[in-house]
Amino acid sequence: MERIEAIKAIIEQLDDELIICNLGFPSRELYSIKDSPRHFYMLGSMGMASSIGLGLALAQKRKVIVFEGDGSLLMNLGSLVTIYSQAPKNLILIILDNGCYATTGSQCTYALQVDLGELAKGIGFKKIFKFEEPHEINMTPILEEEGPIIVHVKVEPGNADVPLIDLNPEEIISRFMKIISSGK
Repeated sequence: MERIEAIKAIIEQLDDELIICNLGFPSRELYSIKDSPRHFYMLGSMGMASSIGLGLALAQKRKVIVFEGDGSLLMNLGSLVTIYSQAPKNLILIILDNGCYATTGSQCTYALQVDLGELAKGIGFKKIFKFEEPHEINMTPILEEEGPIIVHVKVEPGNADVPLIDLNPEEIISRFMKIISSGK
């Protein structure tokens, strides 16, 4: 499945969760599918979506969904250990695994040799879901579980032809912080 198909299949099943989205094309694809003040689009900071999501999950009670690429996660594997150790009940980490650094030119990652779901299992995560087709993705039981939860989604390399996000970084953070502080 294409990454944009996976994002769409997941987003269609969400309601008012807070979403942190990996930099570059995944953020652009999410923005093109459904924009929301509850979405924090990362425009830089490769490898930090999982850490930002962890901090947000620890700071408030609402469900936090993090879309992280395999390349970004591999750049910050310590975040998996920290998420497991902190064990936020409201965090779902979705790994969009295309086996490459799609935003920077599709160079291969080591996710082709290392199964990130198995890596998470080795760290100690008990709730790991894996999907390879859009019709398989069912977020209902996942959203009902307490976290932390890993959702490993295998996607094809490549980027959808979507426009740039037409919000500046200040607008993205301002509207996101308003949502967080309002509790809505």
